[in-house]
Amino acid sequence: MTAYDFIGDIHGCFDELITLLKKTGYQNKDSIYTHPAGRLPVFIGDLTDRGPNSVAVIQLITDMVYQGSAYYVPGNHCDKLYRYFLGRNVMIKHGLETTTAELEALPKREYKFIRKAFMDLYENAPLYQRLDDDQVVAAHAGIREDMIGKENKSVKTFVLYGDITGEKNSDGTPVRRDWSAAYKGERLIVYGHTPVKEPRIVGKTINIDTGCVFGGKLTALHYPEMTFSHTPSTMPFVPEKFRTFEDIPNQKAGE
Repeated sequence: MTAYDFIGDIHGCFDELITLLKKTGYQNKDSIYTHPAGRLPVFIGDLTDRGPNSVAVIQLITDMVYQGSAYYVPGNHCDKLYRYFLGRNVMIKHGLETTTAELEALPKREYKFIRKAFMDLYENAPLYQRLDDDQVVAAHAGIREDMIGKENKSVKTFVLYGDITGEKNSDGTPVRRDWSAAYKGERLIVYGHTPVKEPRIVGKTINIDTGCVFGGKLTALHYPEMTFSHTPSTMPFVPEKFRTFEDIPNQKAGE
């Protein structure tokens, strides 16, 4: 049985990622990190934006996935960066401006290399990963039980953005229902996307986005042990970015 280390939203926090990998036993070999016991990291999206070193995160994770040493599923920030690389008219804000500034500072040849590496990573990634004989699913913003096994536009929207209502919060972010409260499936769902101060366990769902880029910490969930490791953030703490769920509308079963 393969053991996995699910790692939450990195958002360009490269130093914290390296610290977390080393802390959990990974060793640097030939520019990637591998575990002597054969464990595999599972990166659950949002590799870039807002943090100080998105390019280094892209380089490391694309190399690890390419060499079969890691799994990856895309997040909404990954999707936006991909559309930027395609030349689409995307808004350079909500963190993308930090990544584009890094990219524009690169020599032209290196920019092209990073662009191709990331686009290949994104294009070859599944919307979500089904692991351990379908006992656990990794999806950036989560997934409903009835969506598992499907890949269509509504599934893509859900796994990238969550259960959005179509409304906006005061900061411009979409209003999302707490889909995990209605989840009754047997599979474990590991996700991120919504920053929380501590890993949030609801039934068989676990949110491991502990807001590293907002001054929280970078979290790894060790599976099947069901334990956690953390690395404190070096970024300033921004308390308003962390969500509580008491005032979030729950999704009723069957909706």
